[in-house]
Amino acid sequence: MDNELMSICGAYCGECEWKEQTNCPGCQKAQAQMFWGQCQVAKCAIEKGHNHCGHCAELPCHPLREAFDNPEHGDNGERLANLKSWAAGSDTYLSLSKKK
Repeated sequence: MDNELMSICGAYCGECEWKEQTNCPGCQKAQAQMFWGQCQVAKCAIEKGHNHCGHCAELPCHPLREAFDNPEHGDNGERLANLKSWAAGSDTYLSLSKKK
């Protein structure tokens, strides 16, 4: 796993279907300026000095829970598990499954 492709919200940018199509460098390198607009979750983490939300004392905050619950881009707990794992020093990740 490429640690620079750890997304700020807990997905793994290396698996993103849009990465190649949009020439996206991953959200850490994009610094909240994504191909679709500004990411408020990334902006918040960056402003707090975190490279991902797993380092935040407010995990999981309201904006992050909204991202988890997004019907198109949500998951079934994988993002939160990834964030906790990454904060603990692991370099593994769970792939996102579609919202059930």
